[in-house]
Amino acid sequence: VQLQACGGGLVQAGGSLRLSCAASGRTFSSYAMGWFRQAPGKEREFVAAIRWSGGMTYYADSVKGRFTISRDNAKNTVYLQINSLKPEDTAVYYCAASPYMDGSYYYYAHRYDYWGQGTQVTVSS
Repeated sequence: VQLQACGGGLVQAGGSLRLSCAASGRTFSSYAMGWFRQAPGKEREFVAAIRWSGGMTYYADSVKGRFTISRDNAKNTVYLQINSLKPEDTAVYYCAASPYMDGSYYYYAHRYDYWGQGTQVTVSS
């Protein structure tokens, strides 16, 4: 699976963005998909994940209520809608694919086999 993330940009605090991650490969629908982010000088952190069917979603506490993950298996694409952006959301956002069925795995970067190249989100105050 190859992943290509896009949709980042420079926005003011309180604004919104929608990130997209397009996947190639016929097995996209069998993978759980996740978004992680990494700010300068910080470790990569979990943001959100969605099971292969789209029926279950998982969020970091810091983004609950502001971020929404979704997927369209027909388009081989996963999305991250980001609302009410804050300066602390500034980071490179990465999408990733996980082969695991256990939702408790999705919070950990090492449980993902494939990674996109990242897209920069910068929030100005």
